[in-house]
Formats: sequence, C-alpha cells, structure tokens
Amino acid sequence: MSVNSYLSTLSSSLVLSSLENANIRTSIANLSKNLNYYFNQGELHTHFQFGSSTRGTILPRRVDSDSDVDYMVVFKNPRGFTPETLLKRLKDFMHTYYSRSEIYKDSPTMVLELNHIKFELVPAIQDDWGNISIPSKENFFSRWIPTDPLGFNEKLTQVNVYNNSKIKPLVRLMKYWNTNKLDGHFYSFELENWIVQKYTFNRQVFLKDYIYDTIEGLSPNYDDSQRYKERLVRAKNIIREVKWFEQNGLEIQAREKIKNIFPEIYVR
Repeated sequence: MSVNSYLSTLSSSLVLSSLENANIRTSIANLSKNLNYYFNQGELHTHFQFGSSTRGTILPRRVDSDSDVDYMVVFKNPRGFTPETLLKRLKDFMHTYYSRSEIYKDSPTMVLELNHIKFELVPAIQDDWGNISIPSKENFFSRWIPTDPLGFNEKLTQVNVYNNSKIKPLVRLMKYWNTNKLDGHFYSFELENWIVQKYTFNRQVFLKDYIYDTIEGLSPNYDDSQRYKERLVRAKNIIREVKWFEQNGLEIQAREKIKNIFPEIYVR
C-alpha cells in the first residue's frame, strides 16, 4: 500500500459511522423538540445545527474525545439581555430536560454531554435584517460579534469541488494530527479555515501532496509553545524522509514513516 492509499483509507475511517450519524440525528430531533417546548412563548427566532458536523469534517469521538456538535439558539431578545443571561437561560433549559447529563459552561457556549455526543449550544441574537450575532469571547468593544454560521459551508464545498474532493479528507487528517499529536494546538474552525484559504486557488494532485504541502506550509508564531514548535519541526522532518523514501522506490518504508504523524486506527 502506498502512502497515498494509506492516507486515503485513513481519512475514510475518520468519517462518522452510520450509527453515529443516526444517534446524532435522533439527539438533534429531541433537542429541537425540547427547545420548542421550553421556549414556547415566542422567545426564539430559530435554532439549528451548524459547524463541522454539517460539513462532514467532524471527527468520531473514538479519535477525538472533544468532538462536538454545534447548535445555535437565536433569541428574539427584545429586552436586550446580555450573553450571560442568555447562557443562563440555556443552562436552565438543559437542567430541565437533561438533568442526568453533564452540563457546564465553556464561554461563550453551554455544553451538554450525552453518552454518544457532546453538544455546544451557542446563544445568538438577530437584527431586523436577519443578521446574526453571537457572544464575543473577549468583550473588548462589544458583547456581541456578527457571524455567518452557515456561510463557511458553501465556501468549503466550493473549494472541495475545485480540488477534486481532496479538501474534506485533508481537513479530517489534519484535525486527527492536531488532536492526537499537537494536543489540540489549533482551534477546529481555525484549522479548517486556514486550509480552505490555502487551497482556494492552489490545487495539488494526490491527497498525500496536500498533506505534504499543508504541513510544510505551517509556520509557528513567536508566542506558540515550545512543545508545538518541536512537534512541527519533527513532522516536517518526517515528511522530508517520506519523500526521500518515495523518490527511491521504498514505498513500504515511506508508508511506515508517515504513520509517525498519522497512526493507524484500530477498531475495537
């Protein structure tokens, strides 16, 4: 098996199983129903799933214990409640319907951990033109910042098509590396967005080429941790060795070497 075949197979194994998808759909249906029951006085504009779980780039929990489903709850908020107040309302909702589950705040979201999946509920508000804002993490200038929760999906799809469907597999592999080798150095969306921007007009040929180019294109910032810097240097050195093995017809050695960055997944 070549390096490219190995990476392609590994990326396919990072897709949610049919059972996982079915469990998520069931949980979302129940969550939606419960939100409608709880906020039954017209308090909400809408609520919906967004994020990596809608783009096909979410990782299974067996390889990423922090994998979660993002869910936005858009309040009408005529009284101008602060993000903290709306977070408290989501917390009260969770304790009403999910009292046996783990519930905690991870500003600016409320987290609900079920047996098979973790939800991050994001409170939001909407103006008269339909523009959505979510709580600001920093609160330097405003409690709310504008967002387009579904807009990135279209951009990723376009870039994925332009790159012959290599971008979603690439994103999953890079998130796998980030989770298992970099201690989650990158925020999930930050990593996806960087990859999409990088390959908007920059096509490669094989999935392995995207992997090589992506890792080689990473540059640490001055204030990044020494641990991350060392692991990035190690990954780049491994890529250099993999390329050398390939150039010299040593496919088995190349494949085994790439596993130092992207280890095999053993199904229990």
